Amino acid sequence: MSAPLRIATRGSALARAQTGIVAATLAEATGSEVEIVIITSEGDRSRESLATLGGTGVFASALREALVAGECDMIVHSLKDLPTAPYEGLVIGAIPEREDPRDALCARGGLTLDELPEGARVGTGSPRRIAQLLSLRPDLEIVDIRGNVDTRLGRLVEGDLDAVVLASAGLGRLGRLDAASELFALELWPTAPGQGALAIETREGDSIPELLSIEHTPTRTAVLAERSVLAALEAGCAAPVGATASVVDDELRLSATVYQADGAAELGCERSAALLGDDHLVAELLGQAVAAQLLEDGAAELAPVGGSAPAAPGTDGSGDQYWPGGTE
Repeated sequence: MSAPLRIATRGSALARAQTGIVAATLAEATGSEVEIVIITSEGDRSRESLATLGGTGVFASALREALVAGECDMIVHSLKDLPTAPYEGLVIGAIPEREDPRDALCARGGLTLDELPEGARVGTGSPRRIAQLLSLRPDLEIVDIRGNVDTRLGRLVEGDLDAVVLASAGLGRLGRLDAASELFALELWPTAPGQGALAIETREGDSIPELLSIEHTPTRTAVLAERSVLAALEAGCAAPVGATASVVDDELRLSATVYQADGAAELGCERSAALLGDDHLVAELLGQAVAAQLLEDGAAELAPVGGSAPAAPGTDGSGDQYWPGGTE
């Protein structure tokens, strides 16, 4: 009898939920036994700010160290929180089909963003979301928050916040999508590169054929294009950057937006390319082309991108926190 596949994850409710989805899918598709291993990082134990800890990479690092040490066979990340720089000895072994990449407004009384009263208090810790909120509603009071999904939604019940912004995918994985009062259209409100997608990371050279059963090529192509924009922009952890890509027939479409921190200005670029064989190369080059256009148009003067501000160690610059408990 073959040994079970060991999948490592953080212990938060969201991390366990999304890892459980991967484990169940693998078990059903291949008949393999799957074991979930819980890893605790410094970020999970500390209540210090993410920037103080070293950025989103602090959570990925503990999982990656466990994988390299042979404590597991694979690890599951929210792709938007995975640093764009490669990690020596590791590869992304599979990317399942992406779930809804949109952001969700969760407001008391089921209000939409337009319906929130003047001066309403809205909670988020994401520079991108802050800029987007202020660009549409400069009257809002933005409150910096952290904590897991239940903690954030709980502040609506307590009454100290009127609304919070979370990712639709995370709410869905936790069975809390009913808390959303509005889902923001990607055309108006692009989200973090890779949002809604999961990445299964493995050791380079390991043969895990079971992962072929959950790989979704169009999703990998789309998120690679989005992450290529982020990497080419050299965006720091405080850079408000949104990107959206999709594969339609044999065409890859990509748009990206860089925001001024206060939401007063933004720059966008949209391009497409035919997929004629090497989809991954096309995705990478398209992302680089979009980033180059944004920089040429002045993105570095608008926000900390293009090397205009240093990235926090180990971050990918998504600006969307991977707090203890997971936020999606």
